[in-house]
Amino acid sequence: MIPGTTMLDRSEPGKRACSLPRPDVETVDPARVFPAGLLRDGPVGLPEVSEPEIARHFVNLSVLNHHVDRDFYPLGSCTMKYNPKAGGRASGLPGFSDLHPMAPDEAAQGALAVIHGLGRQLCEITGMDDVTMAPAAGAHGELTGMLMVRAYHAAQGAGRKKVLIPDSAHGTNPASVTVAGYEAVEVPSGADGRIDPAVVGDFMDDEVAAIMITNPNTLGLFETHICEVADVVHAGGGLVYMDGANMNALLGISRPGDFGVDVMHLNLHKTFSTPHGGGGPGSGPVLVKERLVPFLPVPYVCERDGVYRLSWDRPESVGRVHTFYGNFAVMVRAYCYVLMMGPEGMRRVAEDALINANYLLARIKDRFDVPYGDRCKHEFVASGKAFRPKGVRTNDIAKRLMDYGFHPPTVYFPLIVEEALMIEPTETESKAALDGFADALIRICEEIETDPGLVLGAPHDAPVRRVDEAEAARNLDVAQ
Repeated sequence: MIPGTTMLDRSEPGKRACSLPRPDVETVDPARVFPAGLLRDGPVGLPEVSEPEIARHFVNLSVLNHHVDRDFYPLGSCTMKYNPKAGGRASGLPGFSDLHPMAPDEAAQGALAVIHGLGRQLCEITGMDDVTMAPAAGAHGELTGMLMVRAYHAAQGAGRKKVLIPDSAHGTNPASVTVAGYEAVEVPSGADGRIDPAVVGDFMDDEVAAIMITNPNTLGLFETHICEVADVVHAGGGLVYMDGANMNALLGISRPGDFGVDVMHLNLHKTFSTPHGGGGPGSGPVLVKERLVPFLPVPYVCERDGVYRLSWDRPESVGRVHTFYGNFAVMVRAYCYVLMMGPEGMRRVAEDALINANYLLARIKDRFDVPYGDRCKHEFVASGKAFRPKGVRTNDIAKRLMDYGFHPPTVYFPLIVEEALMIEPTETESKAALDGFADALIRICEEIETDPGLVLGAPHDAPVRRVDEAEAARNLDVAQ
């Protein structure tokens, strides 16, 4: 027998040689903790299945739905692009994935360095001065930004109550403004789909706290008068907020901080490489110019002499906006993406997104009404209103696309376009993928002319046929 060991005691099944004393563990009676109706009175009844059966079960589930690993996913304003797997592997490294969120700063230097380093990179990309990485998604970033706007005006002694929102903005903007305690005031777009500085001037008064601009807007158009609009709002004492969810059209080409933006958010899960969809995960960092830096949320990640800290000593801060410091794994993916791409790669992302969108627009513009011209940024909006005499609506076209193996684009948004199809091809799709999608749309247009019933009955090949979406949303049944 090896010195220092003990023989296995056969009289106590399960006892191991070299076992250490175990502390007493209190046994809890479930009946004292849980209501009687929640206690199981028999075996769980899980099926006994083999590993191949389990693998096939989940693979078969995955092909019942559409996802970007299967084919093209042109969901406008959602940037459903293919993302490199390297970022996912990096975010799963034990030093990141196993880090406790309440670890002291000294034990989290790597994570804090990532947060700080990514923030500096995003400031350079956007032309802004400082950033909080805490918000968990784009709409959360919008709310955080508007809370800072409110804090800024309160510090100035101004009780402003209104925020101007163009009718081409993202749908979350008016909701975020309202939750922040402001009144949302809609500003109509001009005939070219852009906002007019003169019209903005007509809405300006001493109650306007800010204008909230999506740029490029939901029509896929760059707001060419953004500098003049910023001048008008600033002259009236307001601030300029930019919804940066469409930043993939501007990377390396134009910086919001250079054209008058005071505060903006980014969607890391759209522009900067995290698989997007299904409700998450997300990250919506908010970037600000110098005048809003004091109001950034706490904790604030700072660096001094190569040491990173979470700072809480910020008396004018709007406070904490996240339980811990944001969705960290998304930040790791984004940091990997930015470092891998570099400045030239970032610009290439935007250029490819613009080229792909304009190519696809050129392929289909003779079949669909395109109300705002034949040039766009990263996405464009076409209209299916010409097919209404055949009894076919945009939703029917979207359903028929599923039979051709494509996910439908966004439909019926923005509201300022009748029968809207909002299409974003992203920078990661090949010409072959774009041609396949364009060919499918053209074939559907031909089907509408020759056999509209085929389109009206779609989808024909999907696991679930057409449902009443409104009824399904109200009475969701996930048991089948």
